[in-house]
Amino acid sequence: MEFTGQQKEVRRWLERRRGILLAHNYQPGEIQDVADFLGDSLALSMTAAQTPAEVIVFCGVHFMAETAAILCPDKTVLLPREDVGCYMAATITGEQLKARKAELPGVPVVTYVNSTAAVKAESDICCTSANAIQVVNSLAPSRILMVPDRNLALYTARRTSKEILYWEGCCNVHDGLSAAEVQACQAAHPQAVFLAHPECRPEVLDLAQVICSTSGMLQYARQSSGREFIIGTEMGILHTLRTENPAKLFYSPSPRLVCPDMKRITLSDVINALKDNRHRITVPEEVRRPALLAVERMLAVPRD
Repeated sequence: MEFTGQQKEVRRWLERRRGILLAHNYQPGEIQDVADFLGDSLALSMTAAQTPAEVIVFCGVHFMAETAAILCPDKTVLLPREDVGCYMAATITGEQLKARKAELPGVPVVTYVNSTAAVKAESDICCTSANAIQVVNSLAPSRILMVPDRNLALYTARRTSKEILYWEGCCNVHDGLSAAEVQACQAAHPQAVFLAHPECRPEVLDLAQVICSTSGMLQYARQSSGREFIIGTEMGILHTLRTENPAKLFYSPSPRLVCPDMKRITLSDVINALKDNRHRITVPEEVRRPALLAVERMLAVPRD
């Protein structure tokens, strides 16, 4: 792949700063193409922790850079823009979770990694969209509180014998996808396999042949003998899917499957971040330590 002038400048600055560029699957194509590592938020942070890089530039949203700072306290973590929040993560604060825990003594809290460091710090254990069921089943109590995503909790509740209590949060992008939109896309592409993210509504998941995380979607598309796929998640992932599978066809079921925050970072922002050390993301130790413990407990859960 031939880099543009700005992409070449990004690579020069990364070399100069002994840095790496992490890009989430929902980032613009020009950002994905120049990144050292591409993936979902937790996997990217874990990868970064294992590299000798001194500087991590995270092209994603704020909580993702926080996760990198939690896992990589000895590295400089930069977020190219400050105005890249997350609707879901903003639906709950650490104080709100603390108050809810007081109402539910003895009920463990399973927190989706798509959350702030303060919320992780108030949690017993974290989960991802790929391992939520295993994490819930690893806990002894029969009642579990899952935050902040209602849809991930409802998805998990259908697949465990435990009682799942949930917070009324969601990803507004995934939650906005309707069953009618999916059905219309399925009618237009009857041979396509519908892959849906667990952050979608239950009635949308009921229409899916496959329910999986973004990393799971990429893996499924690579390994599948099918040629057509409907992708029920933020459409930024279509860039990677099409790049990796040029002989296959991928459709988005809705033009509204776009996260504005994920699309704000530009190559110029990345260059300025590396030039000026902006915007450094740090997590206070009193928050980082319990948040890290919640992540480490999740990583200790055996995989199926």
